Amino acid sequence: MAPAPLSLHAIPELPLIAPGDDLADLIAVALRKAGLGLVDGDILVVAQKVVSKADGLYVDLDSVEPSQRARDIAAKVGKDPRHVEVVLSEAEEVVKIGPHVIVVAHKLGFVMANAGIDESNIEHNSGDRVLLLPRDPDGSALALKSSLDAIFGVSCGVIINDSFGRPWRNGVVGVAIGAAGVPALVDRVGAEDLFGRKLKVTEIAVADEIASAASLLMGQADEGLPVVLVRGYRPTSPVRPAASLIRSRERDMFR
Repeated sequence: MAPAPLSLHAIPELPLIAPGDDLADLIAVALRKAGLGLVDGDILVVAQKVVSKADGLYVDLDSVEPSQRARDIAAKVGKDPRHVEVVLSEAEEVVKIGPHVIVVAHKLGFVMANAGIDESNIEHNSGDRVLLLPRDPDGSALALKSSLDAIFGVSCGVIINDSFGRPWRNGVVGVAIGAAGVPALVDRVGAEDLFGRKLKVTEIAVADEIASAASLLMGQADEGLPVVLVRGYRPTSPVRPAASLIRSRERDMFR
């Protein structure tokens, strides 16, 4: 039997998000304008930045007094010491530094560049500012899911995605930092391959694969398409949050 088709739709006409905006309501309006709405099983991939913007997670760099440690690191990597101070405030550990990049273990568990803090695609008004990651990405995904389920009378999935680099590979890809209503990680250990051989270590990062596919439509620059509807994916595994994708320090071969 042929697999069911899978489609991805970038949602246009979502306005620039400001602190306090009802993100679910704005997404619902944009979905209806696009003639799509939501049906049971749909998955919405939402860019981290619009979630953080709605939550008002900005830091004005003029209000930041960099520590000596931040100044020392900034001199080595070529970044604003105030920006470095904000990165350090969000990190549990500095893993590696290089030109313009500080790889850290974020308080949320992610190992990522610059603690996910960025200055691109945000309004700077009269001064420099940066945007932090959502404080509870899985919780934010669940809140969006609950609101959208109520608006459309369905059960949907929500993935909050961000762009990560990867060891040994150039370039960034979309990954899931928050998820609700989807099996973020699927354990296939014990399943058989085509020749009856049992899999011993295979786990599938389903939410990351969906987030990466959606990123092809979202883009990384001025595309202005922070929400992508994924339709047709029918999971058979239990729902798991994006936190299940985080590898423990003990199993992390790169630290």
